[in-house]
Amino acid sequence: MALIILRFLFLLCAGGVSAIINTQLLDTSTSVPWLVFAGTMAIALAVVVADIYAPKKKIDTISSIYFGLLIGVLLTYVLSIALAPLLAATFVGPAIPQMVMALILCYICVSVLLQTKDDFRFLIPYVEFVREVKGFKPLVLDTSVVIDGRIADLVGTGIFDNQLIMPRFALTELQAIADSGDKLRRTRGRRGLDVLNRMRADDNVDLIIFDRELPELAGQTVDLQLVLLAKHLEGKVVTGDFNLNKVAKLHNVPVINLNEISNALRPVFLPDETFRLKVIKAGEGPEQGIGYLDDGTMVVIEGGRNRIGQELDVRVTSTLQTNAGKMIFSKVESR
Repeated sequence: MALIILRFLFLLCAGGVSAIINTQLLDTSTSVPWLVFAGTMAIALAVVVADIYAPKKKIDTISSIYFGLLIGVLLTYVLSIALAPLLAATFVGPAIPQMVMALILCYICVSVLLQTKDDFRFLIPYVEFVREVKGFKPLVLDTSVVIDGRIADLVGTGIFDNQLIMPRFALTELQAIADSGDKLRRTRGRRGLDVLNRMRADDNVDLIIFDRELPELAGQTVDLQLVLLAKHLEGKVVTGDFNLNKVAKLHNVPVINLNEISNALRPVFLPDETFRLKVIKAGEGPEQGIGYLDDGTMVVIEGGRNRIGQELDVRVTSTLQTNAGKMIFSKVESR
């Protein structure tokens, strides 16, 4: 809406400019008001159409062209003052050499900045275009990580100072899950909405709903939209979805996987350590029982099959780390 209003005002101003031009040309017999108006409006419409059909604009390219032209004009001005005596002596007058010099210098300056725009902050150290966000890089949340709920506990610890972004399309998907006819899906969706409300109510959490519609997201799947949005914002995707993790890595977008964080924070038991554990069920082996630590780590207990429901002292024999998590192998501690 803001762009529509801006374009309307631009065309209105263009009409005003054409009226001013016609006023200045009233004294001349060659003045053609309608031709001036049509030409001015045609130029204005061409600018608007070019803006509409070029929606993806990079700030580094625009800033390179802007500063290149600025530096070129300044160099032209300085050189024209320095070479004024020489230019005045030429038979063509000083104006033509100045225009040629301005054309060459502006081209060279813009070309150099475009070729070195990745090092722009080193060329102009006091001018740098950055997003005003909290922390280093914004974190784009997907639906699964909100439903999971651990992100609220993790952010509540203060370990992340980044801005959290919940895209509108992901929120729409979450609302559809909350309105599902399936009871389990409906419960999960409502839990996700509760987690979002909990984070928004926390003054220490910087959570925003991203409403902008980017052209490159049109027609893409939700997972790919999340990845492209994180790439556009130069942020990271926060997820617990294995497939989304893979898609993000294919697009070279950084990913924070809550399952990997959980695995990294699980307590480490070294071989020959002992701890107390309750046997929950029988294992696959003839003498094996299965127990679980508080964080969900599975413990295989040799000699625990016939002692289901009891709390035993077990001794660690080995550990196994897999993509699904960590497994601990132990045996019943003899007294």
